[in-house]
Amino acid sequence: MKKQTQLISSGRDKKFTQGVVNPVVQRASTVVFDSVAEFKDAAKNRGNHALFYGRRGTTTHFALQQAIAQLEGGAGCALYPSGAAAISNSLLSFVKAGDHILMMDNAYEPTRDFCDKVLAGLGVTTTYYDPQIGADISTLFQENTKVLFMESPGSITMEIQDVPAMVAEAKAHNIMTMLDNTYGNGMHFRPLEHGVDISIQAATKYIVGHSDVMMGVSVANEQHWPVLREQSYLLGQCCSADDAYLALRGLRTMAVRLQQHERSALQVAKWLQSHPLVDHVRHPALESCPGHVFFKRDFDGSNGLFSIVMKEGTQQALDALVESLHHFKMGFSWGGFESLITTNLSMKALRSETSWQYGPVVRLHIGLEDVDDLIADLSQGLDVYANALANK
Repeated sequence: MKKQTQLISSGRDKKFTQGVVNPVVQRASTVVFDSVAEFKDAAKNRGNHALFYGRRGTTTHFALQQAIAQLEGGAGCALYPSGAAAISNSLLSFVKAGDHILMMDNAYEPTRDFCDKVLAGLGVTTTYYDPQIGADISTLFQENTKVLFMESPGSITMEIQDVPAMVAEAKAHNIMTMLDNTYGNGMHFRPLEHGVDISIQAATKYIVGHSDVMMGVSVANEQHWPVLREQSYLLGQCCSADDAYLALRGLRTMAVRLQQHERSALQVAKWLQSHPLVDHVRHPALESCPGHVFFKRDFDGSNGLFSIVMKEGTQQALDALVESLHHFKMGFSWGGFESLITTNLSMKALRSETSWQYGPVVRLHIGLEDVDDLIADLSQGLDVYANALANK
């Protein structure tokens, strides 16, 4: 079955839909039972989409979990109240005091903060590595290394990792692997097919797709699903049935939304490549992006997110650019229908193991607006940027 078809049909078993098109919204805290035998049977099967207690989920949650697990090709899916929660709780489910983890140096900033401020306090050490290290990741393995964490493309600077090579080295040393797959979304990249043990997404982004729900998901392979499922439950992780319903609704249109995001973003990125203020464009589908060869080999497509590296810049010029735009709004997150922009004068503060030898970074998310309007907006904004630089 093609992925586009799977997005429409998955999670729509009759036990979830009850005779209508969409799974019903079943809200619950307490689940009641008619007999002791029924109660015991529910307790015995509480990990297998059986009603037991609200935190375990309702039929609405089960429908979403089934759909996401099928999308990513895993044994099961855990739901969390945010993407950051999915990352932190996936790590907490498998590490203990005295363990060591490997984390890419271009990690999503809250992931780095979690390692430095929470895991460090629990006695778990972190080594940051060059995201382009590939098979040489084995040189950083320690006797107590428990998890190799990847994010491909990486946050803001968009380096694509050689995931299969890194996974092969980790498996050879009995180290489990996790990957933040929010960019790959299960449609364009499926980490478990490349040997990764746990694939994590901020469902807030393309799964929901409308900037109105916070949610995270983690999909594990058969070996690691029982531990992830039970540890996440013990850590108190859950989300509302209404949010699960909205995520299911977002899934149904994700394929067509991604097609438009991809087309528009590539058009904007190629236009920016020739702009005199731009040093280079970090769009995974373009050769100018580090690790592009791995993107061509491993991914089925791109989306609306990419970054541009400016030749020069000041904070005043960056501020002027952002404040001059009409269709691009300044805000965190991405993956919704709207276009967004964020800026970083320097990446040095967000890295510890790799140097940044370039100018300021501007990250764009290309939404579903008309692409000509977006290019015109950026064009006038870059004129404002140039004037601010001339008057510095």
